Amino acid sequence: MTPQLSLHEEVASALAAGDPVVALESTILSHGLPPGRNLDVARRLEKVVRDGGAVPATIAVLDGVPLIGLTGEQLERVCAPGADLDKLSLRDIGPAVGLGRSGATTVASTAALAAAAGIGMFATGGLGGVHQGAAQSWDVSADLGVLAKVPTTVVCSGVKSVLDIAATLEVLETNSVPVLGYRTGEFPAFYLRSSGFEVPWRVDDATQAASVIAAHRAHADSGVLLANPIPEASEMDKELHDRLLAEGLELLKSRGVHGKDVTPVLLEHFHTASEGVSLDANEALVLSNAELATEVAVALAGNAA
Repeated sequence: MTPQLSLHEEVASALAAGDPVVALESTILSHGLPPGRNLDVARRLEKVVRDGGAVPATIAVLDGVPLIGLTGEQLERVCAPGADLDKLSLRDIGPAVGLGRSGATTVASTAALAAAAGIGMFATGGLGGVHQGAAQSWDVSADLGVLAKVPTTVVCSGVKSVLDIAATLEVLETNSVPVLGYRTGEFPAFYLRSSGFEVPWRVDDATQAASVIAAHRAHADSGVLLANPIPEASEMDKELHDRLLAEGLELLKSRGVHGKDVTPVLLEHFHTASEGVSLDANEALVLSNAELATEVAVALAGNAA
């Protein structure tokens, strides 16, 4: 464990005792949800994890210190209107720490910091992936490269449909990252339960998922992707989704948006143009992922006992 990490006392105690811990990212709070609602979701996420028998570890960098688990006051700071936090991928952690900056962690940086702290389970909304036109732009999310190198299990609702999903799955395969569909044979597409692409492996309960994850960790150093479709009742209407996506893509093109700015701009368009429908969907899927991650973390802790 690196001394550059600051672990919340509750998280440190749980890890020392071998109790289950679930990491949670902070970018979804600072950049993905509006003020007020973000704090409510942040608290609900931590409650879901606690109610399931694990300890939540929301991760962020504040004043140059990577924090593994936040106090109530720190969580409020991350979610505060006008917090103006940087969006920190793994490449940005060093500069943020060295310059004493504050920022919210993405999937890539959260997974890496969680692994450095000894946390193997991480719940989020959606994974980053290969962007359309990446053959020319080389625009590929750092999330994929990090999963190739750290033994973190990421529970998410697939990737957003704006991405090149086929290429994303190919990169995961190349990097020996198992993709497990939770009670599905199809890879989810965030707001939609299916992207139309198959997953190579299916698990039907937390015990099966824990068994696969434990076996993978015994044979490889890469992470695992556990793809959990958005709850059926919260899935976005496909016609609405496709219209918003087409509008969002045109918006990205007209503004020349690329890289890490794509997701915030696209989410903002979905949230505004759908009159809150996408916000409800986003909230439902991330809470569902936290619940599943907790179940699997508890099962893994039981196997290790």
